[in-house]
Amino acid sequence: MAKDNKKDSKSQKSSGVEFSHAVSSTVEEIVGRTGTRGEATQVRVKVLEGRDATKIIRRNVKGPVKLGDVLMLRETEIEARPLNRGR
Repeated sequence: MAKDNKKDSKSQKSSGVEFSHAVSSTVEEIVGRTGTRGEATQVRVKVLEGRDATKIIRRNVKGPVKLGDVLMLRETEIEARPLNRGR
């Protein structure tokens, strides 16, 4: 009987998923494609909350993105380098 009680106590523990803290931001402008094969898009986003609220920063995004999308940023201190247009 003691073994049955141990199994019940293990199954009752909550196995919730923990996520790292993220700050929401909206895409204000799509600057262009970047990366060696153009796999990333450089965008300018407006941070909506947190310490850097209302700040507009440049970020690289992998995957499809359009104006008005909401991005969840893990950090808002580091900004992507600007694209070089001269070749």
